[in-house]
Amino acid sequence: MPKKKMSLAQKVNVLRASVMGANDGIISIAGIVIGVAAATSNSYSILISGLSGTLAGMISMCMGEYVSVSTQKDSQKMALISEKQRLQDQYQQEFNYVQKKYEAQDIDPQLANQATKELMEKDALGTVVQERYGFNPKEFTSPYAAAIASFISFPTGSILPMVAVTVSPADTRILATAIAVLIALLITGYCAAILGKSNRIKSMFRNAAAGLLTMGVTYLIGQLFAH
Repeated sequence: MPKKKMSLAQKVNVLRASVMGANDGIISIAGIVIGVAAATSNSYSILISGLSGTLAGMISMCMGEYVSVSTQKDSQKMALISEKQRLQDQYQQEFNYVQKKYEAQDIDPQLANQATKELMEKDALGTVVQERYGFNPKEFTSPYAAAIASFISFPTGSILPMVAVTVSPADTRILATAIAVLIALLITGYCAAILGKSNRIKSMFRNAAAGLLTMGVTYLIGQLFAH
């Protein structure tokens, strides 16, 4: 039996999990290694803290995505059950609901009625669910795919701050790491904006600001325990 291919929406959700996983890996591990680097110049301690954070983060992100997507999937399944019952008990009301949704989009009432009739005859459940809940009942995002994407992307993102803080000279490692992380966050912010179809400049700025704030706070905490 041939394996069912992922739809575009499903692929976008997996890409979202990948981008966010990489983004969290960059910010989280940058915060950890900069905080430790501010407290000690011991390269071994910095590396161990980064590796420990990466291991904890990749498991946390993986399980978080799995639970989140599974919860969403369960909610969608409950919506399907509820809508099936509605169609059995009050078909005409559901028909009218879909027609009014089309009319609200400035479609001529007669044309909206005809479109609703044709779509409901073809796939009543899919049509109403799409209009009432905003998802395609034939396309569920796999919690396993999202979890695996995060599991891989988090440590991938964490590589940059760990390499930057490890290979840079001791007297410039914090600044070099911050600059490398800032550039990476601008890139992931841009990618996230493309996937979310949002303002790219705002997304990049928010992402960079979040990273700088994280690194700034952990740096100050590290300085408190510096020796």
